[in-house]
Amino acid sequence: MIQAVPERAPLFYSQKKVNYTLSILAPEHLMSDSHSVIIGLCNPKSPTNVGAVLRAAGCYQAGEVRYNGERFARAAKFSTDTKNRRLDIPLTQADDLLQDIPPDTQVVCIEFAEGAQPLPGFTHPDRAIYIFGPEDGSIPQQLVDRAHHVVYIPTIGCMNLAATVNVVLYDRLAKANLPIDHAERIATSRDINNRLVARPGSR
Repeated sequence: MIQAVPERAPLFYSQKKVNYTLSILAPEHLMSDSHSVIIGLCNPKSPTNVGAVLRAAGCYQAGEVRYNGERFARAAKFSTDTKNRRLDIPLTQADDLLQDIPPDTQVVCIEFAEGAQPLPGFTHPDRAIYIFGPEDGSIPQQLVDRAHHVVYIPTIGCMNLAATVNVVLYDRLAKANLPIDHAERIATSRDINNRLVARPGSR
């Protein structure tokens, strides 16, 4: 069952406390192209990491972040979601992370699992739900068994949850070859105090 977190629970703190009702994003509000992304978190523990995942979801235009388990809901008081991505990205609690996903969505588990495919050689599906394990554990085997792909990042040791999500979403972006107006992207994405200009060879 997917459910919204009750409005009475103040889940995040950015510059002021906000009562925020979480909801499922309507299909028309997902990414406009076929590269639709859902992020699934298995029983996450740290509100800081979940906040950072929400920020990554906003930066890389994921459609939704969903999670299961009770630890995050109990612990969520503060967030590093400093760009207010929670206002744009639905965060939903689900008993089954794969419930009600579109039928053409492929399940991609990101985990150090025997036989997993290394991320550098992985071709991302057009529509995907990326499943990530908790900070202090792994994705349950029964969920891995339902995956279309199991992928691992060939680091020495494991990264934390938010870093792993960022790497996977960046890899997807880097391989997508999407047309980007880079001058416009820099102008609209950088901090308002950033006036840096690249002058190669000027030293």
